Amino acid sequence: MLTQLEQKEIAAQVNPLLLQGVLEGITDGILILTEQGEVLYHNYYAHCICQQLNPGGSVVDSIPEVIWRSCQALIESRSLYADQPVVIESEITLSQSKVYRMRVRWLTLEDSNHPYLVVLLEDRCQSIQNRAFAEALLYNLTPRQAEVWLLRRAGFSYQQIAAELYITINTVKRHLKEIYNKQKMAIAPECQMAF
Repeated sequence: MLTQLEQKEIAAQVNPLLLQGVLEGITDGILILTEQGEVLYHNYYAHCICQQLNPGGSVVDSIPEVIWRSCQALIESRSLYADQPVVIESEITLSQSKVYRMRVRWLTLEDSNHPYLVVLLEDRCQSIQNRAFAEALLYNLTPRQAEVWLLRRAGFSYQQIAAELYITINTVKRHLKEIYNKQKMAIAPECQMAF
């Protein structure tokens, strides 16, 4: 049996590794910065996104300007909203398929005198795709319906879906009608359980 001291020593070693594993496993980019713009932590996805925003630059050397402007807005808002939690949100659009949602907020740790900036970078297209895959499973869609649904969720028009999948617009309409019916069927039991 381990003593409390031994348990605390093991926890002190495991918790940072566990935390790092969790942060690296998240599919959103995460940056932790000081108020001066020094990078304390970045996960793999943040590194990749920052490289797209600042080609040839390193995340550690310089934060992309579009991210730092939002960080500065949060820093400046502190004097106006000292007692309220503030989150700065914006979107970064590189192309139709590369859109990132950025959220910047404060992170205050118990053992630190200074708060840090946390920047979350969400790949909007990846999020939509993940949601469409989850819905395809939830609604029990056929593989072809799943393809149609994924494109529809990504914002494709009926004409674009038809062109992408080499099918007619009427076939797209038929698939979507079936998908919406399956969606209603999947939601209906949940509503009945609530009553």
